Amino acid sequence: MSKPYILVVDDEPDIRSLVQEILEDEGYDVGVADSGKSARDALQELTPQLLLLDIWMPDEDGISLLKDLKRGGQLDFPVVMISGHGTVETAVEATRHGAVDFIEKPLSLAKLLLTVEKALQYAATGSATEGGQKENSQLPEPLIGSSQYIQSLQQQIRDIGATEESVLIVGEQASGKSLIAKHIHAAGKRANRPFIQLRCDSLSSANSSRELLGESNHGSLSSGYLEAAAGGTLFLVDVEQLPEVAQSLLLEVIEKREFRRIGSLTRQQLDVRLIASSAEKLPELVRRGDFSAALYNELSSREINCKPLRDHPEDIPVLLDYYVNWFVESESLPYRHFTVAAQNRLRNLDWPGNLLELKNLVQRLMILGSGVEVDVPEINEMLGGPGTSGETANQLGLSMDLPLREARAAFERAYMLHQLQLAQGNIGELAKRVGMERTHLYRKLRSLEIDLGKARD
Repeated sequence: MSKPYILVVDDEPDIRSLVQEILEDEGYDVGVADSGKSARDALQELTPQLLLLDIWMPDEDGISLLKDLKRGGQLDFPVVMISGHGTVETAVEATRHGAVDFIEKPLSLAKLLLTVEKALQYAATGSATEGGQKENSQLPEPLIGSSQYIQSLQQQIRDIGATEESVLIVGEQASGKSLIAKHIHAAGKRANRPFIQLRCDSLSSANSSRELLGESNHGSLSSGYLEAAAGGTLFLVDVEQLPEVAQSLLLEVIEKREFRRIGSLTRQQLDVRLIASSAEKLPELVRRGDFSAALYNELSSREINCKPLRDHPEDIPVLLDYYVNWFVESESLPYRHFTVAAQNRLRNLDWPGNLLELKNLVQRLMILGSGVEVDVPEINEMLGGPGTSGETANQLGLSMDLPLREARAAFERAYMLHQLQLAQGNIGELAKRVGMERTHLYRKLRSLEIDLGKARD
């Protein structure tokens, strides 16, 4: 499936380059234009899946361009307006002429990504197909494997999907929790409605209310995650990372089944299914006083244990076939086949990075290897590099005699450099791999004195 193409139109070069970099890191294809005229030229060359359009530009205001596109029957894609002068009147006028949403400068990273995801969901499911049913073109990847665990998981998903109960998915990082959440959403009556992911580590005590509830302040409008997921599913990724103030706020919304944007008097009904994931056992956090017992009870009507890869190694041969074919189709890499001995070698590893680690290993073997067959010697050579499964601190070149603080910093630096290499210098992919919000990740890289430019080279 090709990447969604997004056209960003803004007369400020800093805004254009920032938005382009952020969206490209998220895996989108991005084009830019600096004026109404250049936007028209770009639209003639290639139709985007989404247009981010500045309202105020020197040669032409964005709403005039929006009106012309609508009048000419060229509005075959969602439009999100960007402005530093957001008012209710401007937002209403933009939506009346076909815009699906409205964001303001200075841009919030979380808000930008949420708005883009929501707009693309609208493009995928917003128009009825024949028979009045809405089309869902974003089906999740299949659950790969034939083990008893995978079969049991598929049955659990079918059973839970038929209900509206909240679900808590517990398991190690990269063990498949997000995929399970997407399958539960796809198995239920909300399948053709939005599936919105909220990375809980992106929330702070200061921004939790605004990001969850949205805001109506001094005439400006901003929708939050609860509103964006209306009618669909809100997936709380790493819910154990929720700040205390966000836990209290979310619990209140769940109990009252309604919420209000900050600064608004209008109450909105809560119409979302909640699915949460956690890399830690929440009852232990509740006992330590680090997580709300009441919120845990609300989120865990049903609970799924997501096993690490080392606990179902019999699925590795099927996973290898799937990943090989995926890279052949998506990246046009030459086909390679894992011998039985190679498969058995991989079945005996510990896989601390779970499915993501296996997928990345397959990718490296397909890129760097030669010949149709992948055998044990090639795998051993690939695993001989730093940061491979089951490696000790000494193999990483870390001194065991350092004070704890220095040893931790040394490990974090080695770990980040290794993950950055696996992410091929892509900061968005790195953020997903290490489970950090990008703003925090940039600060962490600076504190570890990791130069992104040099690391990419």
